[in-house]
Amino acid sequence: MRLFLVLLLAMQMLFAFGFVDAKKPAIVPVEKAYKVEAVQEGEKVRFRLQMANKVYVYKKHLKLTLDGKEVPLTLPKPMKIHGEDVYEGNLTFSVALPQKEGIVTAKLSFQGCNEAGICYPPQERTFIFTAGAPKKEIRKDTQLSETESIASTLRHESFGVILASFFGFGLLLAFTPCIFPMIPILSSLIVGAKDMNTKKAFFYSVVYVLAMSVAYTIAGVLAGLFGANLQAALQNPVAITLFALIFVALALSMFGFYEIGLPASWQTAIAKRSDAAGSKGGLIGVAIMGFLSALIVGPCVAPPLAGALIYIGQTGDALLGGLALFAMSLGMGAPLLLVGVGAGKFMPKPGGWMEAVSKVFGVVMLGLAIWMLERILPSSVTMFLWGALFVGSAVYLRALEPIGEGAHWISYFKKSLGIILLIYGVFVLIGAFKGASTPLKPFGWPSVANQSAQPKTALFQKIDSLQELQQILATPGKPVLVDVTAKWCASCKELEENTFSDPRVQAALGKFRALQLDMSDNSAADKEFLRRFGLYGPPAILFFDQDGKEMKALRIVGYKDPESFLRILDQAYRRAK
Repeated sequence: MRLFLVLLLAMQMLFAFGFVDAKKPAIVPVEKAYKVEAVQEGEKVRFRLQMANKVYVYKKHLKLTLDGKEVPLTLPKPMKIHGEDVYEGNLTFSVALPQKEGIVTAKLSFQGCNEAGICYPPQERTFIFTAGAPKKEIRKDTQLSETESIASTLRHESFGVILASFFGFGLLLAFTPCIFPMIPILSSLIVGAKDMNTKKAFFYSVVYVLAMSVAYTIAGVLAGLFGANLQAALQNPVAITLFALIFVALALSMFGFYEIGLPASWQTAIAKRSDAAGSKGGLIGVAIMGFLSALIVGPCVAPPLAGALIYIGQTGDALLGGLALFAMSLGMGAPLLLVGVGAGKFMPKPGGWMEAVSKVFGVVMLGLAIWMLERILPSSVTMFLWGALFVGSAVYLRALEPIGEGAHWISYFKKSLGIILLIYGVFVLIGAFKGASTPLKPFGWPSVANQSAQPKTALFQKIDSLQELQQILATPGKPVLVDVTAKWCASCKELEENTFSDPRVQAALGKFRALQLDMSDNSAADKEFLRRFGLYGPPAILFFDQDGKEMKALRIVGYKDPESFLRILDQAYRRAK
């Protein structure tokens, strides 16, 4: 006991006089613990891994791959910590690039700990080099963005993995606003067909999905090869008006004003070559609607699509890129097959019910026409059209007529629904004159969650061109954020309504100089901006540090929910400082 007290007193004296540091090593966050620099010198690349004080990396976890193939590393003699071979300080080594011309993707993976006893998760840094480049290039901690990572998958993975991955991407995209409008389109085509059954409905659905997939593939390959966004080019007033008129024509046919069909000679020829006898040429109409729907109704750019376009643009490999896009489109259309089969299986038998169902889908088609026209008409006009549609539907349901004695309960249900639609339609019409912009909020009332949100106009400073952005980037100040948007972009609206309206997001945006480029017109200036940054359309969000350099690894393509967007904003702000 006396010996223990003596030792304890001795340790206290050592601490008191500074001979022993009682403080534990500082715990450095992983983004500051390791810095990687890669210098290309002719046909060699020199890597330098800089580690913070008291931080080390394990030799056994150091791996480097070039175009997916691991290469041996010539490393200096390691030191020993806890019996493991490790490196501290700065670690430098060189590797030779493959004997070829073109792009080389290097991935350096490593894992280590610090002397405080905290181990970091495995790390990976990705670099892009050009084999045969004579100039010296220095790249610091260049991580690939989400779209570039997907493009890298196309370069290095096997054919089967690529197709399976893109089919999976498509399944995820099937639940985005880009695909939702296609559900009533396909359903209305099936409901409006004659002698429909489950087998025929499935056949219609397959034709629609295949046509949609072909359209996405063609548009994607053209965009990748020539940088021409066919989908964006079709978002002009003429194309949108024509497609809206098609919806109106389909709606009127469902109301019984006329029947849409091909000439009798064409119908006979199709019936002979198809199992869908009696379709009256409907298959051609379904294919046309599927093709046009992909180009006009749902022009959304998502990370998988952008990644495939980057790959096609950089390599010129339209075959593999096109097959990947086709697989993605099939994934997007897979749920539509279930919708089509369900519409065919559960359709009511011919009669009064069938006519009622057709008229319901006629109203839906008119709603789709108004939804399309929202892209080119003032919000007050589209609000008026929505209000007129709701009031007209109420009148059709006989909301203003008395119910006779002994009426069936369905009559009371229809009248109740009609009264609700009538009241809501009147609210929407009033909102149109009050300046409301969406029928979901006819009086412009904010939701409870967003009552503290800033006015939408205060969030972003509008810019019109690349030159305007460059002038802003040349002025020192806050880090810069650029939102690339368009009125016809469904995912852009989702960002605006769900993400940018969140008070936490609006507070975080205050740390940036937030800019917004509206490329609804697809003008020459818009195309120049997209070419400069290798974009293929909205939505996209770019981040620039205080020196005006883009933080490309944080680039956002497609929709992000508020939580995900807040995490990226935090990373961008910390890196920009």
